[in-house]
Amino acid sequence: MNQSVPAFHHARVLVVGDIMLDKYLHGKTQRISPEAPVPVIHLEKTEYRAGGAANVAMNLSALGVQTSLIGVIGEDEVGQQLHHLLTQHGIDFHPCHAPNATPTICKTRIISQHQQLLRIDQETLPCTSEAIAPTFAQLVADFDIIILSDYAKGALNDCQPLIQLAKAQQKKVLIDPKGNDFSKYQGADLITPNMSELRQVCQGSHLEDDDSLYQAAHQLIKQLGLSALLVTRSEAGMTLFSHHNDHSDHNNQQPPTHYAAKAKEVYDVTGAGDTVIATLAAGLAADCSLTEAVELANLAAGIVVGKLGTATVTPRELDKALHDTRFIQQGYLSEADLLNELSKAKAKGETIVMTNGCFDILHTGHVAYLAQAKALGDRLLVAINTDASIKRLKGSNRPANPLKSRAHVLAALRAVDWVVAFDEDTPTRIIEACAPNYLVKGGDNQPENIPGAQSVIDDGGQVLVMDYIDGFSTTATINRINQTTDVND
Repeated sequence: MNQSVPAFHHARVLVVGDIMLDKYLHGKTQRISPEAPVPVIHLEKTEYRAGGAANVAMNLSALGVQTSLIGVIGEDEVGQQLHHLLTQHGIDFHPCHAPNATPTICKTRIISQHQQLLRIDQETLPCTSEAIAPTFAQLVADFDIIILSDYAKGALNDCQPLIQLAKAQQKKVLIDPKGNDFSKYQGADLITPNMSELRQVCQGSHLEDDDSLYQAAHQLIKQLGLSALLVTRSEAGMTLFSHHNDHSDHNNQQPPTHYAAKAKEVYDVTGAGDTVIATLAAGLAADCSLTEAVELANLAAGIVVGKLGTATVTPRELDKALHDTRFIQQGYLSEADLLNELSKAKAKGETIVMTNGCFDILHTGHVAYLAQAKALGDRLLVAINTDASIKRLKGSNRPANPLKSRAHVLAALRAVDWVVAFDEDTPTRIIEACAPNYLVKGGDNQPENIPGAQSVIDDGGQVLVMDYIDGFSTTATINRINQTTDVND
């Protein structure tokens, strides 16, 4: 993505959902109560923060977004405190008052020496979404993006009227979901479940590997008519799926875009999901592409988990994180993401080594060759042919293993930093785009005949040929397998 934070001040986002007040009681613990085996807290400070959908609004406001919020509060002191807090931070709050003296939702946390000792929840499910629909209908036309922040407290028990109103106005709808029934989010543009929520809605599926996660994500995209789905995966980062890479030819599809976690230190994950969807919406409303907006959201999540409690992120913090080149994503990447990571590695002065091939059946010769190549520099990039490219070069019975399988096996090797796919018959174009310091090939190739060699040399790089280990060949391995199969048949 472009290495700058977009101007958010023209962006307009409407947040709707379950709102609450987070109350923090800070104090010292120095003794145990004589009345019961519990610590005695000497209260030193009381702090109030907006929670739930209100925290989403606070995150948007902190980024400079023009933010409005619709939610339910009670006619009580907690509701007044929350209303004051939101107004104080420049949020245009449209409260819907709960009926029958229902209290405002409040979560009180008792903290001593940076440790949470106890949480007290004051909540009675206040209402249904019918209470907020009239206000929503009046406001929806004035915004670029709509966020529905569902905490399963009643405000979004029926999302369909809100989604339909928004879509009638051609507004994008982003949803932070909750519960085991995502059908109520039908027709939204994007949802942001975490892994726990995704497992719950997939009826107990363990989602133990990438394949099962991909299958579940694409199934949800089809069932709900989504444009995209962003799965937040805690320390594993987040993965973006979209209908653009959801097609029937799974062997040749570009992989879903994965974003490695950016947190320097995880201090408190409270409200991290709020920060993700707020920053995502802010980016989209400021005319970022979806992948750029997710990159911003991933950076923001890495910042906010380093803070205590429900917290926000500023444009200045985002800008600093964007220019912090210590965090470099690895693995099987799309070409666009790879070029972004390459630029960060080069900015650090790292040496880039690049090689290419089919790597259809990985064997000892490949592993040794890749280890030798990695020893030349700091980062090893492996470009691999797509399945279609291999079929053109080697025949219709190849490859033996599909692109995704080949890529993930390579990416798992210690020597390999990045894997990227190319669809042409030669890697010349992608080598020119990556501009490595070293281009390496194996076997009896002559350096001047290697595709992409001249561009590397012209850029001041070197082209090297390394010996393969004798006795290892993918073609020979496949022939032996076929011969064994013929004998057994």
